[in-house]
Parts: sequence; C-alpha cells; structure tokens
Amino acid sequence: MSAPDPSSRRGPGEARAILRLAGPLVFNNLALAGMNFADTVMAGRLGTRDLAAVAVGGSIWMVVFLFGLGVLMAVSPVVAHAYGAGRWEDAGVALRQAFWLSQALAVLGFTALLGAPALLAAMGIDPEVVPLTGGYLFAISFGLPGVFAFLAMRFMTEGIGWTRPIMYAAAVGLVVNVSGNWVLMYGNLGFPRLGAVGCGIASAVAMWCMFATMLWYTRRSRRYERFVLWRGFERPRWPVQREILGLGLPIAASVEAEAGLFAGVALIMGTLGATQVAAHQIAINYAATMFMVPLAFHSATTIRVGQALGRGEPRRARRAGWSGIGLCGLFMVASATVLLFFREQIAAFYTTDPELLPLAVALLSMAMIFQVSDGLQVGAAGALRGFKDTRVPMLINVASYWLIAFPMAWYAGVHARLGPTAVWVALIIGLTVTALLLNFRFLRLANRRVAEAAAGQAVAGRPAG
Repeated sequence: MSAPDPSSRRGPGEARAILRLAGPLVFNNLALAGMNFADTVMAGRLGTRDLAAVAVGGSIWMVVFLFGLGVLMAVSPVVAHAYGAGRWEDAGVALRQAFWLSQALAVLGFTALLGAPALLAAMGIDPEVVPLTGGYLFAISFGLPGVFAFLAMRFMTEGIGWTRPIMYAAAVGLVVNVSGNWVLMYGNLGFPRLGAVGCGIASAVAMWCMFATMLWYTRRSRRYERFVLWRGFERPRWPVQREILGLGLPIAASVEAEAGLFAGVALIMGTLGATQVAAHQIAINYAATMFMVPLAFHSATTIRVGQALGRGEPRRARRAGWSGIGLCGLFMVASATVLLFFREQIAAFYTTDPELLPLAVALLSMAMIFQVSDGLQVGAAGALRGFKDTRVPMLINVASYWLIAFPMAWYAGVHARLGPTAVWVALIIGLTVTALLLNFRFLRLANRRVAEAAAGQAVAGRPAG
C-alpha cells in the first residue's frame, strides 16, 4: 500500500506543498549560514591571526563537510521512494544503514583533517597561522561523527516530508554555537580564552547538540513509529549501502565541483587586487545568502518528486519537478529585481569605500543574471535527485564548471587581465550551461518515465494517466 497523498494536486497544489516543506529548510539553511557568519565576526574581534586561522581552517573544513553532505543527501530520495510506496520499515533500514555510512565518513574526514597542518605548511601559509589553524581543525573535527549522524537523520526526515525537526535542530545549533564562541573564544564565565581553538570546540559541541535534538525528537514523536527506526542493532547491509553510495558519491562530486569553482574564481580575483577581491566577495555574499531559499526549494522538490515516484505516479512527479524549478526561478527573478532597483544601497550596506563601491555595484549588476541561472540549475538538480538521477548531472556539472567556466575565468582574469566583470561573465556562462542541460535532462527523463508508465497501463488494459 502506497502512502496517501491528499487531493489530486496540479501545479499550484504542488507549489504549495513544496513551499510548506521548504519553510523549515529555509530557516535551517539560514541558521547554518549564521553559524559561519558568527564564527567569522567573533574571530575578527580577537585579531588577525585568529581570524585568518578560522578563515583558512573553515575553507578546509568545508571541503570535508561538503563531501559527507553530498554522500548523505542520497538518503532523502531513497527514503522518499520507500515512503511513497508505503514501505515504512525500509525508511528505517535506510536510516540505520546511513548511520554506519556517516561514521565511516567521519573517520575518513577526521584522518584528512589531521594532515591539514602539513599541507598548509607546504603551501606556504604564514607559519604563525598554521599551528592555530591546526588547533581549530583538530577541535572541530570531533564534531564530524555528530554532524554526519545528524545529516543522516535530517535527510531521512526530509524523505518522509516532515521538515520541522530540522528547523528545531538548526535553531539549537545556532544558539549553542554563538554561546559557545562567547564563552570559549573570549574566556567568559571563568573559562580560558581559547581564541580560534575555542571556536572549533564550540562548533563541534553545536554539531553534537543538533544530532541530540534530532535523536530526541525522532524517539519522542509518534510520527516516526511506523518506520521502526530504533528496532535495535543492525549490521551493515551492502545492498542498501551500495544504493546510497551509488547515488551519493555523484552528488558529492557535483557539490565539490561547484564549491571548487567558486574557490578557484576567488583565487583568480586575488591576482587582480584587493579591491577586486572585496567587490567579488560582496556580490558573492549577497548571492549566496539569497541562494539559501532556492536551496530549500531544491530539497523540497526532491521529496515531492521521490514520493510521487514511490507511489507510481510519474505524471505527478513531473508536475512536482517543474513546480520546484519554477519556484526556484521565480524567487531568483524576484531577488534580481531587488538588485535592479537597490544594488547601490545593497553595496553601500557592505562598504562605504569610494573606490570599492562602484565595482561592487557593477558585480551586483552581473549577479542579476547569475542568480536566475543559479536558481534554475539548483531546482533542476533537486528534481533529478528525486528521480534518483545523479550520475549524468554530475558529468554535466563537472563539464560546465571545469571545462567551460573555470578555463574562461582563468583566461579572462589571469591571462588577458580583462578584469573582474569578465571573470563573472565566465561564471554566468558556466551556470547557464548547467541550468540548460539539467533542465533538458529533467524534461527528457520525466517525459520518458510518463511514457513508460502509460505504455505499461495500456498493456494492462487500464487507461493511461
């Protein structure tokens, strides 16, 4: 028996369902961004060395975190399909197997972070910063088992379409992170002043608190009873692990490819001068903040598409996919409209430097196009993930970002010295190509699944649709 889905939803109904699911996820995304913001601001008040340690360490930490995040994102479509088909206990199996996988990823990440100080020294990072960065990474690495276990639970509860506990956990994490920073970084309440290392400890504690919140909620709430999440000890099952890894590794590669592109472009900007880097950071910061909303729509779209396919309703899955893509695009059009009329005021919020301000306004103007392409590509990626289609999107991302966008950005910025605007043109081209290819992929895949279902119904003697 498949899971019930009230009302025969058309496009507007699917859009409303996606918005309901996405609301708590928007808060979650903004809370996570708030943690990074708080770490940076609070480290900046300690001095240059601590700020540099948190900035450099944070960039390395993010590589490890995003890899684990990408792999565990596969839990959401696996659970959504099982939920849609009414295979309740399969959702519990997916979570228990994801726990095993999360801890294996934590061990790999911890090992990688232990070698970070040697890598930083070899790269020529300031010798005064390396030990402090190493201390920050060592401290925050103890949060890996907690945050990856949290992600396993987060994506399981996303898959069943219940996103509020994710918001609660993010709120707890934000409060604990900021409070821990105040106590440990600055040495308040009788604790020693630990600086950047205290920031790492506070982040690790916050990650474990997020996991504890999710664990408490799933054990207390009756919504999870049918999934038999806590049946007892269960050994690793290779078929389930293989499915999660088969979907998750391409997602991780896609996430790292995009993150790597933006890191590479930031380095290219660094060759152009401090003003150019600062202007780029202002435009990227605004775009990244706005991106938190379509990123939530992306996750909600995966849920709706996956659950519809689990119920054997490819037409509804197609509607859900286009509804999610449309919402992502519309939100980014709205954000671009705000930039069109208020880009000077937004730039002035970040800086009053008369030399920096005009360039920041120019790059915010480029961000108007950039955002629309970014919204359409993340919406299509979410819809495809609901179809459990991750390998072709990975190839599209890697090719668009690293065979098109980055070479163009390098040529414009380093070789031809055309300036930051030309580098942003390369970014826009890469994102636009990605958006077009991912949307075309979804169009073909969704239509094929609908046609296959119609053919199967015709053979069975039932009316199609």
